[in-house]
Amino acid sequence: MGFNCGIVGLPNVGKSTLFNALTQTATAEAANFPFCTIEPNTGRVGVPDNRLEKIAAISASANVVPTYLEFVDIAGLVRGASRGEGLGNQFLANIREVDAIIHVLRCFEDENVTHVDGDIDPVRDAETVETELMLADMESLEKRIEPLTKRVRGQDKEAAATLQLVEQALMHLRDGKPLRLMGLAEGDGKGMRMLQALTAKPVLYVCNVGEDEVANGNSWTKRISAMAIEQGASSVIISAKIEEEVAQLSDGAERAEFLDALNLSETGLAGVVRAGYGLLDLVTFFTSGPKETRAWTVKRSVKAPQAAGAIHTDFERGFIKAETIDYETFVEFGGEQAAKDSGKMRQEGKDYVVQDGDILLFRFNV
Repeated sequence: MGFNCGIVGLPNVGKSTLFNALTQTATAEAANFPFCTIEPNTGRVGVPDNRLEKIAAISASANVVPTYLEFVDIAGLVRGASRGEGLGNQFLANIREVDAIIHVLRCFEDENVTHVDGDIDPVRDAETVETELMLADMESLEKRIEPLTKRVRGQDKEAAATLQLVEQALMHLRDGKPLRLMGLAEGDGKGMRMLQALTAKPVLYVCNVGEDEVANGNSWTKRISAMAIEQGASSVIISAKIEEEVAQLSDGAERAEFLDALNLSETGLAGVVRAGYGLLDLVTFFTSGPKETRAWTVKRSVKAPQAAGAIHTDFERGFIKAETIDYETFVEFGGEQAAKDSGKMRQEGKDYVVQDGDILLFRFNV
C-alpha cells in the first residue's frame, strides 16, 4: 500500500530544494526561474521512527527496513493555472494523483531569489494556490451536473446521491471554502474521493525560512500557523538551505554536531515526514525476528486481516489470527519470547483494530 504527498507552491519558494534534501538526491533541478521542474520527480523517504531500531536491537535482526512515504515534486503554480496558465493543466493533473499536499511557502527575504509577485507574503501565496485549486474543483464539478441529472431522470439512485454531494460541494466552494473544511456525513468521504476534488486533500503548510530563523520562526510563520489552526490544518518550519547542507553530510555524528550548533535536535525534514504521515492518518505496525525487523504502514482503524494484506495478499485471504504485543510491552520484557512466557502476547482475531506500535505475527492458511 503506497501513500504519497505532493510538494506544491508558487515558483521559487524552495520546493525542489526541499525535495532534493528529502530524498538526498539531485534529481530535481533547483534553479532561480519558474517551471524548472517540468515532470514531477518522485522519491521514497523512510519515515523516522526510533522504535524501529530498538525493536531490531532486541530481536538481533540482521536487517532493518523502515516504512516509506513517497514525495512528488510538482511544477510551480501561478495565477490562472485553473485556466491553463503557465503549466496549470499539468500541475492540476499531477496534484490529483497524490493523497495529501505539502504546501511550501516562502517565509524568507533574499534579493537574489525573485518572487513572482515582487514581494514576500506567504498568506497571500497560500490563498493564490488555494483559489486556483478551488476554481479547478468548481469547473470539474460543474461539468458533472448535466450527465448526473440525466442519470437521475432514469431513476439511478447512486447518481442522485452523487448529484446531491456535487451540489453541496459547489455551494461550499462558492462560499470561498476548500472542500476539506466541508463537514461530510458518514459515508460521504468515499464519494468525495471518487470526485477527485483537489481541495478535499489534507494540507500541511511548510514555512521555508532563513538559516537564522529556523529555531524560532518569524512574523510570517506566526501568520501561517494562525491560518493553519483556523483551517484545521498544521504547519512546520524548516530551512530548505539547512536541510540541503545536512543532506550532504553522510556521517551521523557529523550531522548531529551540525544540528547541535544550530540548536536543533533533529532535521526539519524529520518533522515534515512525520507530519505528512499524520496528515494521511496512518499508523505503523512492526514485524520482527532474527532475519528482519520491518515497519509497515496502514490507515488508522484498519483491522488485522487488512494489515496482514499489506504484507501479502495471501496473509489476508487466509487470515486466522494475529499474535500481538504492543511496543511498550515488547521493550519492557525484552522481546517476543519473554513477553509470550509472561502471558503478555495476545491472540487477536478478524475484528481487531491494529494499534500504532503493535508488533504482529500473522497466522494464516491458504
